[in-house]
Amino acid sequence: MVIHTLETICSLILTCARQVNRFVNVSALKHYFIVTNSYVINKLFLVLFPWRHKPWTRRQATGPSGQEAWYLPPRDDVNSPDMYIPVMSLVTYIFLQALISGLKGQFQPELFGYIATTALVAVIVEILGLKLGCYLLSISNESQLLDLVAYSGYKFVGVIVTISVAEIVNGGKGTGGWIGWTVFIYTFLANSLFLVSTFGVCQLGCPLLTFG
Repeated sequence: MVIHTLETICSLILTCARQVNRFVNVSALKHYFIVTNSYVINKLFLVLFPWRHKPWTRRQATGPSGQEAWYLPPRDDVNSPDMYIPVMSLVTYIFLQALISGLKGQFQPELFGYIATTALVAVIVEILGLKLGCYLLSISNESQLLDLVAYSGYKFVGVIVTISVAEIVNGGKGTGGWIGWTVFIYTFLANSLFLVSTFGVCQLGCPLLTFG
């Protein structure tokens, strides 16, 4: 049963990948996966502890003419959004929730699909809200959608930390209690500051920049 569920998830991922190839610029998507170990560590630290980070502007490279410009890939700029951390965080969140259910004797193979669907719906709703905000602020960019997907996925880092700490401290009794709420409030505020600081420098609204 578990093997069948995993096969279904893999089939779903492959189907989504084919659809992505039809509607998304693959070369632009590859830009978001150019990461290194040091970048991942620094980015995770930035997402969880953004309080004193400066500057928030993304680094740019210019062509020989001085007129063309493009954003540096994530491995060269910690302020650059990536897809690696959001994707891995989403997968980790799904398996973490399934693991906790298993430890409580409540695991069912259908949980994978239910958790994944719930998480993806949350991401889609958040992206729609961000798109609406960008529209109202007249922010436009060809890569805007991919940027929004990346930034929306960073919240799972805080969610994983909250669930893990709360479950360990509470002895597997859930994320309730003052410790769980304290960690949740902290990660929520940290993610909020991260997003506000990122959008505050209009990183999504520079139409002259492209990806190298």
